Amino acid sequence: MSRKPPPLVYRPPRHPYLSIAHLDEDAIVVDKPAGLLSVPGKSPDLADCVEARAKAAFPEALMVHRLDLATSGLILLARNRRAQRIISGQFEKRIVKKAYLAEIWGAPDEACGVISLPLRADWPNRPRQMVCHQHGREAVTEWEVLERRRETTLVRLRPLTGRSHQLRVHMAEIGHPIIGDPIYATGPALAAAPELALRAVALAWRSPADGAWVRVTL
Repeated sequence: MSRKPPPLVYRPPRHPYLSIAHLDEDAIVVDKPAGLLSVPGKSPDLADCVEARAKAAFPEALMVHRLDLATSGLILLARNRRAQRIISGQFEKRIVKKAYLAEIWGAPDEACGVISLPLRADWPNRPRQMVCHQHGREAVTEWEVLERRRETTLVRLRPLTGRSHQLRVHMAEIGHPIIGDPIYATGPALAAAPELALRAVALAWRSPADGAWVRVTL
């Protein structure tokens, strides 16, 4: 039986209020802190988010993609409708390159690998996701060991698809959950960090202006 996620208590971080990692005529890249929503929730107490903060500074800002509440790192927003359409299309066509750093519980035997496990929502336990070979959507993740530590391993993750909770579910499914994950980690893996040890550290896309690659890293 799936473990039901704990109820959300939303206390968005205030500092830094809005950290800009990249700015040009077409795009804004924000370094989202863990614990801040990407877009507003359904109730007034969930209004504070990356989108609202970006629009306060840049009224033209338009969301292009999102990160989980518990995940920190790079989020891209467009500065005009044309750029939003073009860059969103690049996400859909898997042109955009993304990379994350994660600290996982345990030590994989191999130095790298590919996880291909289809995912769908675990509807009775939303926002939890689950592997489902019958009804799940394709989800593929490349992983690479960067550093082996005493009880954990630092890995670089490259999602080739963009499913909800993809990296978190995939690592848990191979027996190495991301530490501090309140949904998919249990026992020592959950207690090993005060929050989810997952950070989006690199984004690359083709500029809507001239097609040249734009790369942002943390």
